[in-house]
Amino acid sequence: MQTNALTHRLAAEADLPALHHLMKRAMTNFLPDFLEPEQVEASFEIMGVDSRLIADGTYFTVFDGDALAGCGGWSRRETLFGGDHTFGRNPRLLDPVGEAARVRAMYTDPDHARKGVGRLILKLCEDAARAENFTRAELAATAAGVPLYKACGYAPMRAWDEVTSTGVPVPLVLMGKGL
Repeated sequence: MQTNALTHRLAAEADLPALHHLMKRAMTNFLPDFLEPEQVEASFEIMGVDSRLIADGTYFTVFDGDALAGCGGWSRRETLFGGDHTFGRNPRLLDPVGEAARVRAMYTDPDHARKGVGRLILKLCEDAARAENFTRAELAATAAGVPLYKACGYAPMRAWDEVTSTGVPVPLVLMGKGL
């Protein structure tokens, strides 16, 4: 499917090396505008690509021509944020009647910022979650992501500092939206 010059498809396990590279580029380029250097470094402990989303068929890759421009997905599982290495992930399936789908692990390559990549990923996630009878979506936003999510109709619900194993706090904001 094509939207402007952007195309998308579901991610595959073979995409993981490229997804990890994109995630690192996004975090090292965008987070320093919002966080102290030690918080940027600590962010790698609590963020990342969750391969369960790929296995569940809920993780998208977005391309600008042949270039990987972004990635992100949604989940019908309880885990709110984090990658394969993040402590405390919970695979429990959510009940669409009373629980919100999770938007997860969204990253845009810095060379493709401000081209609609994030908005496209959110639309794909929201449409897919709605098709599975979810009526709300929630996400844990980094400071760098809050402006995009607000512009797309997500409202802040609560903020907290996720404290990493090194004791460095990384600020996150729980945001939600009706679908």
